[in-house]
Amino acid sequence: MTQAQVEREVMRELEEREYAARIEHKWPGVKLWPGKDRSAATCDGSISKESIMGFVASDAGGSGNFKRVPQGVFIGRCYSLIDLGTQHTEGQYGVKMQHKIRIGWELFGEDEAGEPLTVETDGKLMPMTISKSYTVSLHEKASLRKDLAAWRGKDFTDDEAKAFDVSKLMGAYCMVNVTTSETNGKTYSNVAGLTPLPGALKNAKPAPVHKHVVFDLDAPNMEVFATFHEKLQEAIKRSPEWAQKTGGKARHEPPMMETEDAASEDCPF
Repeated sequence: MTQAQVEREVMRELEEREYAARIEHKWPGVKLWPGKDRSAATCDGSISKESIMGFVASDAGGSGNFKRVPQGVFIGRCYSLIDLGTQHTEGQYGVKMQHKIRIGWELFGEDEAGEPLTVETDGKLMPMTISKSYTVSLHEKASLRKDLAAWRGKDFTDDEAKAFDVSKLMGAYCMVNVTTSETNGKTYSNVAGLTPLPGALKNAKPAPVHKHVVFDLDAPNMEVFATFHEKLQEAIKRSPEWAQKTGGKARHEPPMMETEDAASEDCPF
């Protein structure tokens, strides 16, 4: 490594440490984990008001009093995995039936004004959240595979791609690149990319705040389902899996628009 490269590396580490210290200062009551790296604390699965997904950026647009996630790159922790079932999707290749999953992250960082990425929920400051829906596929061209490979910092082997347990994502940290877009006069926040947590932050991860939210249509937890906002509930009810489990019929509505293009110890999962 040249002297110039060494100096750049030192500067990068200093900037990351300063950023981590700034986050800790800005988050009263939220401790950053000291000492050596460790995995996220597991949750007991109970339902609380903290589990309510009231600030999922991809669903609310610019309506009401919704506080939109600003563009930028933030620390993210996967706290939500929601099985949407088989959905009609409409994209450049026409209408298809695809199994979808929604992955959600709680975000830690600051907005453009230097204020923490928080929203007030029942008088308590909570991290803002954002989510992205994926087709459940690890085909080499699938968006899920591309994002997960970027997240872990390496691609999947052929054997790994045959059967990857998505539940391994729960509690894993990464950097989330958020961009904004406008559609029909509304501004949306989008997950544009995922990257591994920088080395300097692996020993200073923000502690988990949101409880884990898991919804699996193979064994649907109706208490969890009741906490979802109406639009998410309606999407799940459109799936044949929902009809099979509830003894009803899948709701036939216009297809959802397709927005996807839409074991090292350092590997988060």
